[in-house]
Amino acid sequence: MGSVITRSEEFIQKNQKTIIICIVAILVVVLAIFGLRKWYFQPREVRAAEEMFAAEQWFAQGDYEKALNGDDTFRGFMSVIDSYGCTKAGNLAKYYAGIANLRLGNYDEAAKWLGKYSGKDTFTKPIAIMAQGDAEMELGNTDKAVSLYLKAAKANDNYITAPSAYFKAGLAYLVLGNNAEALNCFNTVKRNYPESTEWQEIDKYIGLAENAE
Repeated sequence: MGSVITRSEEFIQKNQKTIIICIVAILVVVLAIFGLRKWYFQPREVRAAEEMFAAEQWFAQGDYEKALNGDDTFRGFMSVIDSYGCTKAGNLAKYYAGIANLRLGNYDEAAKWLGKYSGKDTFTKPIAIMAQGDAEMELGNTDKAVSLYLKAAKANDNYITAPSAYFKAGLAYLVLGNNAEALNCFNTVKRNYPESTEWQEIDKYIGLAENAE
């Protein structure tokens, strides 16, 4: 035991300078990260949220062009993305930009920005994936739309977004002529989501899938 301690002490003595340099380097990195977070990233988060406020108001009012592009006084979502794309507000701006473009009929842009949004909460994540599926449907990419709808359904199994996603997947399968998978999606809504809006008319679509040629 004593020899082990002696060897450890000898190692420390021989490498004392290197060990000190390593410790100092680690402290510098930790302090740099702390400083960047406190003095750079946090203020940018605040500024991004403040500068996006007007665009959010325009979006809520249905003025999607102005929400995207802003005016002479306030930024739109695209400007927020350009300047603050790596912030939480910048990420949320990608979601808004995708939905705004979808409602304007700019389906390529909608799919692009919705695909770039990295949501983690209960609703915006599956809604963004589902909206991306809507854009792909409009672009004629039905197979891709089905994959996105199913991904949205599994992203969060709640009674609002999941049944809507399964329902849309069922409709897309009908377009593809895959009636068996369409029926599976509709039956999933029927079986698992009786509290959903889609459930109220799901029997009609089950019958449609069962009788489709």
